[in-house]
Amino acid sequence: MPPFVFTGPPPASDPLRAAVRAATRADEEACVQRLVEAATLPADIQARIAARARALVEQVRRRRVREGGLDAFLHEYQLSSREGVVLMCLAEALLRIPDAETASRLIRDKLADADWERHLGSSESLFVNASTWALMLTGRIIKLDREAGRDLGGLLGRMVARSGEPVIRQAITQAMRILGRQFVMGRTIEEALDRAVALERRGFRYSYDMLGEAARTAADVEAYDRAYHHAIEASGRVARGRGPIDSPGISVKLSALHPRYEAAQRDRVMTELVPRLKALARRARELDIGFTVDAEEADRLDLSLDVIEAVSADPELAGWQGFGLAVQAYQKRALPLLDWLAAMARRHRRRLMVRLVKGAYWDSEIKLAQERGLDDYPVFTRKLATDVSYIACVRRLLADPVAFYPQFATHNAHTLAAVMEVAAPGAAFEFQRLHGMGESLYEDLAAPERLGHPVRIYAPVGGHEDLLAYLVRRLLENGANTSFVNRIVDENLPVETLVADPATQLAALPRRRHPHIPVPPDLYLPERRNSRGIDLNDPPTLAKLRDDMGAALARAWRAAPLIEGREAGGTARPVRDPADTRRVVGEVVEADPAEVERALAAAVRAAPAWDAAGPDRRALCLE
Repeated sequence: MPPFVFTGPPPASDPLRAAVRAATRADEEACVQRLVEAATLPADIQARIAARARALVEQVRRRRVREGGLDAFLHEYQLSSREGVVLMCLAEALLRIPDAETASRLIRDKLADADWERHLGSSESLFVNASTWALMLTGRIIKLDREAGRDLGGLLGRMVARSGEPVIRQAITQAMRILGRQFVMGRTIEEALDRAVALERRGFRYSYDMLGEAARTAADVEAYDRAYHHAIEASGRVARGRGPIDSPGISVKLSALHPRYEAAQRDRVMTELVPRLKALARRARELDIGFTVDAEEADRLDLSLDVIEAVSADPELAGWQGFGLAVQAYQKRALPLLDWLAAMARRHRRRLMVRLVKGAYWDSEIKLAQERGLDDYPVFTRKLATDVSYIACVRRLLADPVAFYPQFATHNAHTLAAVMEVAAPGAAFEFQRLHGMGESLYEDLAAPERLGHPVRIYAPVGGHEDLLAYLVRRLLENGANTSFVNRIVDENLPVETLVADPATQLAALPRRRHPHIPVPPDLYLPERRNSRGIDLNDPPTLAKLRDDMGAALARAWRAAPLIEGREAGGTARPVRDPADTRRVVGEVVEADPAEVERALAAAVRAAPAWDAAGPDRRALCLE
């Protein structure tokens, strides 16, 4: 009987889907060159974009003093300061720490050495000062704890022992709660809907996201499913039939709706998750509110497209214009993905709501590709390339109003200005921003009543215990030196630097790939090459692996002693597949004692020359 290999994802019979897969880890130089050509605008439009963006930046800087939120927080704790570096190091490191004891030791090490007291009262934003008090309190606690071995901290040590919980983690939790009040719209969907009323009167809309990360168990899935259904019902009551554009919407994570949301479990996902997602989408359709599938890690995109296509094809969703998804501009396949989505929208006779984002997982995507030793990255290595990709995607979305209702999620003044200048008069689209971020940008000049387009706020809902992963992702995304949220409030940066055209800047660079981020195979050069891995989430890679395994299993294998390059004689015996003993996979000839002695003698004679060859030449035998 034929050997079983594995089924894997179906081949892409659609050329557009094949193009999406081929672009996953495409050569960055060639990919960026195509995007520069697609995003380059005439000189007069570039000038108008710069003028509009300049006005927005100046407005934000005037408002910064009295505004709260992440803008003020990042301005107060400049990343060039000791405290800013500590915060970012802590935020990134907490992602990788699995146990409470190690987390406590890290927090103690990082926060004790920062001068939080210097920041007290230096900002008029309540949010910044509240965070400073919490961080200073934490630092004070840590410093006392460090002195416990002298004559001051014995009492504190006994208090910690009595409490049953490390004071240090309790303090950092308090700081996270203070941050949480800024970034979470409400503990429940009802709280969030009530809080949204004031801004909705001004033309703002909301898309609610239930806080939490990927499901790990069936119980997690049931909890998320109930939360999503409840949020849809509550939003539908508020919407009162106004339609997806004018009503609040719901964003869902596919990884929250299945405990094994990964390519290796494709059959299970399609059987178990698709009906669950259809049920949610059908209820959103009945209430006529927006329903958006959030973007996640690059590994999951191909699987997500299968799920999304299956739901989009559901006859019960025919004619409904509220179904949508998020597209990440930092992925190399963003533009080919839009081509495939346009064709899918036409097949199913729907207009997709497409939330265009830049992407929030850049750090982890880069690190994961390096750890696995993959051929290249799924994302661009330069922030400029992501900005250029975003503009190219803006033009693609606006060029096809039959297939797309674009939702441009941005806190970048230049990007916002570019959308306004590129869009045709009367074009249907909206802007989006994150709750707790970008408030200053979307006031006055970019308020919905001035823009003539809705501005939708992506608002997390949930308890503070679910905040950490979301908060760290946003701090990493917006706290980096290349982040526009961080740079726009830094008055040391000239306005002209912020409003420069990214396509022009990128075209002027000698290399499109970042010079300090080598491809994963070259990560350790010149000392050595990185060990090479295989991407088991990539359909073309899996297809080749399946074919190679099938060919290997069909071959009749023979194993026999080789002495000085010549096969020794002997009687062969059959070898059976241990997984299926009915199948003979080959034959083996065992060496006798005399052949073992001959092999050892040959090895001794060859040893001097082998040693003189050096490690580099010997290593080539392993390639």
